[in-house]
Amino acid sequence: MKKFAHCLLGFMGSLSVAVAHAELSSIDDGDLSAISGQGGVYLSGEITINEQGGPIQNAYFGSCSDPAKRCGARIAYQTRQDGGWYVLDDIRGSFSFQGLTLRVRNIDSGFGGDGALFNREVLEIGLPDTIKVDNLQYTYATSSTARPTDAGYKQTDIYTVNIDGDVTMKGNLLVFPTGTP
Repeated sequence: MKKFAHCLLGFMGSLSVAVAHAELSSIDDGDLSAISGQGGVYLSGEITINEQGGPIQNAYFGSCSDPAKRCGARIAYQTRQDGGWYVLDDIRGSFSFQGLTLRVRNIDSGFGGDGALFNREVLEIGLPDTIKVDNLQYTYATSSTARPTDAGYKQTDIYTVNIDGDVTMKGNLLVFPTGTP
């Protein structure tokens, strides 16, 4: 994560210097007609989650070198107000990608005729061809409480996922706005 933060700060610093030296000038219609381009953002990155262990050290969480402790992140969610909890526990590992794209796309046709009725813009996330995964893992479980340190805590692990290698991605993900335009 530190590596990513340093790269991001370096990029932002370079961008601010470039913007500070940029000069705006008008372009006439003839010159503008010779320019072509495409809007969007192309992203590459690496994300590492709890490589050595999380910031909390207690009876439940600890260092990844201690087999008696959980060392990854934990996400707990409750689907009913008085119901139990579903958790993604012991989340750790890393993944990297090159070529994730973001752009705005207008949907005005297709989708069995619904596109013409929709006739609005959506966010299109172009999936990278390959995501490289390095020992990414998590455990899906149910729990009586959100935190392992809460009174009455009891957790049942349902399954654990370990992914290591390349994941091939194809296509785009469209994010549709809600509400009226």
